[in-house]
Amino acid sequence: MADSPSLSTGFTSQSIQNTLHQVATSLPTPRKQNIACDACRNRKVKCHQRVGQEKHCQTKGYPCTFFVQQATSEKKRGTGSTRRRGSSISSECAGPFQVQTSLLAAPTTPATPTTPRLPATFNHPSLPVGTSGHQSHSLSPRVSDDQNNIMQLILYLLTPEDPSQMPTYLSNGGYRGYRHTGHEKNYVSWGEIGRKLEDQVFRTEFALDLVEVYFQICHTRMPLLSPDEFRNDLRKCIPSNLLAQLTMPVSFLQAPQIHSADPDRTVHPALLAIVLAWGAKFSEHPILVQDRTENGGRSCIAQTLLSKSREVAEAEKVHRVATPDHIVTALLMEPLQSQNPNDPDGTRHFWVSCAIRHLFDLQINHRSSKDNFVNGELKGTLRLAWWIAVLGDAYCAAFFRKKCVIEDEDYNIDVLDEEQTEAHHAGNMNGTSSAQSQYHSWMMAAHTMARCARLMARQLWRPVTEAEGIPAEQVYHIAKLLDNWRDEYLTRVGVPSNFQAEWDFVAAVSACSSDAQFHVLWVVLYNAIDEFGIREFNDATRSGQSPSRLVNYAQIETVKNRVSDEALRGALRIAGLAGVLTSNGYLRLDPNVLHFAIYAAGVLLARLGRPEVRACVAGLQQYGYAYEEAFSQAAEIEQLFNENGSGLLPDTQFVDPFTHS
Repeated sequence: MADSPSLSTGFTSQSIQNTLHQVATSLPTPRKQNIACDACRNRKVKCHQRVGQEKHCQTKGYPCTFFVQQATSEKKRGTGSTRRRGSSISSECAGPFQVQTSLLAAPTTPATPTTPRLPATFNHPSLPVGTSGHQSHSLSPRVSDDQNNIMQLILYLLTPEDPSQMPTYLSNGGYRGYRHTGHEKNYVSWGEIGRKLEDQVFRTEFALDLVEVYFQICHTRMPLLSPDEFRNDLRKCIPSNLLAQLTMPVSFLQAPQIHSADPDRTVHPALLAIVLAWGAKFSEHPILVQDRTENGGRSCIAQTLLSKSREVAEAEKVHRVATPDHIVTALLMEPLQSQNPNDPDGTRHFWVSCAIRHLFDLQINHRSSKDNFVNGELKGTLRLAWWIAVLGDAYCAAFFRKKCVIEDEDYNIDVLDEEQTEAHHAGNMNGTSSAQSQYHSWMMAAHTMARCARLMARQLWRPVTEAEGIPAEQVYHIAKLLDNWRDEYLTRVGVPSNFQAEWDFVAAVSACSSDAQFHVLWVVLYNAIDEFGIREFNDATRSGQSPSRLVNYAQIETVKNRVSDEALRGALRIAGLAGVLTSNGYLRLDPNVLHFAIYAAGVLLARLGRPEVRACVAGLQQYGYAYEEAFSQAAEIEQLFNENGSGLLPDTQFVDPFTHS
């Protein structure tokens, strides 16, 4: 099957997809330890390991005690581990950076039904014995069973929903099957589209196309999966007779064969469901274009995949069992949800909270957790998942008036390890701009902004704040933190003054999102002050006094005006960013990163009667092709703008964000 038309320009090539995952999940190279055998150590020679051979000391005729030492150490570790209840999660990876996140915790074939055989790569007291990445626990399916399971899952996901019929979940031999009875009848409701999807070959090719769209667009924002390994695991789930009939995407054909100690490892059902749901939001496949054309710009297929991916995640107990696969699935699930507060299936901070609880259970927030991991790649992926959860939790709480799950004292790990910090500073001093250094700069800036957003959520959305107002001291503090972030990071991770029109999709959206996330926090702060007021002013009014008689009235009024000016300036800058991204068609491909910022800026500009609001409306209309609620938000802003003919705040000259940093 040919790649989607909109992706023919190659926003992210296959090599870039793997590089993004490698950069984001790579950990510093561990310091070398002296693991030479006694014979080599005594003779002061290197103890090299040759491909296909043992230590070179054996080839020299010397007795090597390395394996004796290793066995003794493992025996000691095994004795110590029996003192606490633990289990093993295996992750066999290929390459120094590739992480098995398509099935991070692969179940292994048990020796007996009651005694699972699992490699000892991770031990943690909070996991029950026999816990694996799949919900099947100790009863792992054979590959042939998984093929049947995954093909049933794809059939279930790409079948129209029937309100009169509940989906049936089947348990057989430790795995969950998905069957939607009467699917032939249901396909009639999709008309010509349904008749095409009824064909197994076409349906499978369509699913593979959605996977490719995910890695070309969504993977650039959250590189939690290893593209090659995910493709390999999925390819193993397709029966050979069907595989021979498929016209597969080039990336599937070029994906290297990855050999693992676990030949039965396959893709996790919930992870596959969520990847397909992501792909359907952004794919320009002809069947989806036809679907949107017939439904006024909205896609029934994308909505069905989103709804059913939630059902699969719940059936696989993603929200209940703490495994690496479930953490990744939950983090990918949260940004898919509607941002309409009136939508019962909208963003409720639920899935990111589930991921955070799982990360807490695995103690990823502890600096000492590194001792629990023998597999460094798995550790790198979970550390990346932790920081994505930190950012998502803080922004979700600040934007949607929730309570943060993570507080500052809940973790003692640093954004960069000691070795990474040294390398980052050395790179800055040498003037290098490697991908790793750029990623480190972005991560440090994002974490600092997330801490500010976390403080805002904690101080602004409390019941006492709603009743009494925001203390002036907190307004000063938040404004100071935002000023510090601007001085330290905005020129480094925001839109630079020498903006290049030929920037690619990843660079443009990354810089614009950091820029917009900063400026929208001023808008959030202004909205809170406008709604709740300043506590000192409110107290004076309630006591019958004039706020102007307060000793610190001038200081409080100054900071209020400052917040108002920054909010308007920020909204205008976001509108400028939205206009440029919309003209390039990038918002059509943005996985919900800039959505809230554009909406919040549009509401403020509409209230003030500013004509620049039209850029936000156009941006939300382009967003609507992937997130349907954006159509309604654009109409809401247009109506609000028509009701306000003049501004409420002093006019501020608009500054082009691409000519001024």
